[in-house]
Amino acid sequence: MTKKKINITIDKVYTKKGDKGTTSIIGENFVSKSDPRIICYGEVDELNSSIGFCYALIQECGQFKDEKISKSIKVIQNDLFNLGTMLAISNSIDSKDYPNIDGKNIKFLEGLIDLYNEKLPALKSFVLPSGSTIGAYFHVCRTICRRVERSCVSLSKSDNLNPDIISYLNRLSDLLFVWARWSNKHLGETENTWSI
Repeated sequence: MTKKKINITIDKVYTKKGDKGTTSIIGENFVSKSDPRIICYGEVDELNSSIGFCYALIQECGQFKDEKISKSIKVIQNDLFNLGTMLAISNSIDSKDYPNIDGKNIKFLEGLIDLYNEKLPALKSFVLPSGSTIGAYFHVCRTICRRVERSCVSLSKSDNLNPDIISYLNRLSDLLFVWARWSNKHLGETENTWSI
């Protein structure tokens, strides 16, 4: 089945429609901006922007010689946009015609986790987020991803939520952790670990 083509034209930045604290989702108008569904896809947007900052840091770093991470970030940012679309669809709408993420997107993350983790030493303690700017910011993205995951779990208690959303976020936070560690090792930064 062909996915619904979404025609997007943005010719004006402000519409004033949200000035009263409401917004629209696919299939429903006048949803409060404090609604858990709106909070979830807003946090997905924050996560996507933060991962975009990692991409920018990588492009500026002359020592960073791994094109696969840069290309993978672009894929992940598109996936996150699709995940946000899933969150922006009312329960009254059949979502199967809209962009989404599924098991193949989760497998993509797992492949990256395995690829980069095999190049890392086993941990003997918990990692303290630090190291290079890129490594430290991957850790920031990881913590944002965990927050998005918690918000989506909370939403799933009251709304019908595709379980692939939570699985994807869970796996993405693992990947961001691995990329943080790999970036620090790749750039010759010492990995600080927790000690009692």
